Amino acid sequence: MALTEGKYTGEFLLRAANGTRSREEVVIAAAAGAMVPGTLVGKITASGKYIAYDDDGTDDGRRQAAGVLYHAVADSAADQKAVIIARDAEVNGDELTGSDANGVADLLALGIIVR
Repeated sequence: MALTEGKYTGEFLLRAANGTRSREEVVIAAAAGAMVPGTLVGKITASGKYIAYDDDGTDDGRRQAAGVLYHAVADSAADQKAVIIARDAEVNGDELTGSDANGVADLLALGIIVR
């Protein structure tokens, strides 16, 4: 029998700024779906809420990576609070979910370096 571990909170994080400078508390949009730590997120322009980054998705804000989800969130019919890495950090690119070249470039513009 094989055992498989899920992703842990902050597992993708290599370095962050002192204190909570790298982190931001945000609101995940209702019905955004379950997301694991290390998921790139985009900020919906109209509501200011966050959803999984999708470079091929609707051009409503989700096509630009606005950070990296720090901890898991469940699929929920209600909005929920979450923490993202929003600036000044180094992350392990192999541990990111939903990452592509454009997302990596978006993160770099925020001061998040993908190694």
